Amino acid sequence: MKDKQWAGRFSGQMDLAMEDFNSSVHFDKRLFKHDIDVNIAWAGALLSAKVLTKTEHSQITSALKKIKEDIASGKAAIKKEHEDIHMNIEVLLTQKTGEAGKKIHTGKSRNDQVVTDIRLYMKEEISFILELVKSFQKTLLHLADKNLDVIMPGYTHTQRAQPVLFSHYLMAHFEMLGRDRQRLKQCLERSDIMSLGSAALGGSSYPIDRWALAKELGFKDISRNSIDAVSDRDFVAEFLADAAILMMHISRLAEEMVLWSSSEFKFIELADAYSTGSSIMPQKKNPDVAELSRGKTGRVYGDLFSVLTMLKGLPLSYNRDMQEDKEPLFDSIDTVKTVLLIMQKMVSTMKINEDNMKAAVETGWLTATDLADYIVEKGVPFRKAHEIVGKIVRYCVDNNKELYALSKKEFALYCDRIGQDVYDFITPESSINDKDIEGGTARSRVRSAIRLAKKELK
Repeated sequence: MKDKQWAGRFSGQMDLAMEDFNSSVHFDKRLFKHDIDVNIAWAGALLSAKVLTKTEHSQITSALKKIKEDIASGKAAIKKEHEDIHMNIEVLLTQKTGEAGKKIHTGKSRNDQVVTDIRLYMKEEISFILELVKSFQKTLLHLADKNLDVIMPGYTHTQRAQPVLFSHYLMAHFEMLGRDRQRLKQCLERSDIMSLGSAALGGSSYPIDRWALAKELGFKDISRNSIDAVSDRDFVAEFLADAAILMMHISRLAEEMVLWSSSEFKFIELADAYSTGSSIMPQKKNPDVAELSRGKTGRVYGDLFSVLTMLKGLPLSYNRDMQEDKEPLFDSIDTVKTVLLIMQKMVSTMKINEDNMKAAVETGWLTATDLADYIVEKGVPFRKAHEIVGKIVRYCVDNNKELYALSKKEFALYCDRIGQDVYDFITPESSINDKDIEGGTARSRVRSAIRLAKKELK
């Protein structure tokens, strides 16, 4: 145990199983760039606090920059016996600079260092994910613009409900992703707080200018309470919650891609590049991108639940349980980025079967509500009109007819106020154009929504 930086208190040897169990370097090594950046900034703070001489500061910063290059290239070995990436870097630094390197940990703890590293890492990753979400929105926007007039069935309870524009449907997913961007931006703000200087839990004993340190590291704010700072993982849980909601939205889209590409719907055809075949059935073309994306949503849900469960019983301040925040976080970030990239490619290359969508609208009495509204305009209360149309639909079911195929005489069997003009109200096109209200599926409203969305994305 003598090779441990904290070994002074101990006389016995660490069990090898304990060494493996205790080590986090196999996953937290991805923080090495951020950890080195924190150390470089801290070295500057120690210089200002007169803990380091100019010569020592120069030696340390030069060595840290070289260590960053060596780790990135694989020249520097990361060893599990040094527990985590922080200790590995400190050992490498001491090997290069001797006594000067042993001063880098003055006034700080792994407790405030690790949370600062994670915040820097998350700022970078959230910013990247925000761009991926925005890019996906652009794809949906382009498809909506390109297919503005395509008509499809809108669904409730997975049953055909009313005619809508396919572009209106795409813009619904655009809105969902827009809320995801809002949440992620807010999470980014709450991640943009520097914890460094909080030390183990009570704050550093050295005269560190934390605002100057925050500016150098690119943080907009500093933590207000050292105990809270080292024990705070709210921003991790918040990101995971945001990621779970984002994945839920992607999964809902994926579910529809699975359904719509099936022979039962034939609304879309997915490109070969994003499909697979069967090992036994030669005819199969499987929507694996959509299915895997739908399946990976559960992983992100699990990551969120893992972190919330880990945090729920922890007394203040830092506890080693909090080491378990990183693997769920890293897994969710990797999953979200992968899914956004591949789903965008799949959606952008799919073929829209406009004729099949239109044919689906023309069966199933989708303009029944429009017929009820027509009867209301003739002076009949809506609830009565609803009853009348229900009976008309029952007649259609029994006689295998659609509403537009009924004669004026057949309509008159149920309501004598239905005139010849009824046929202008029960077409899919008239149904759509009649929804001329902000947020509605009327062509003019969808076109306006697309125009506004383009402006917002700029």
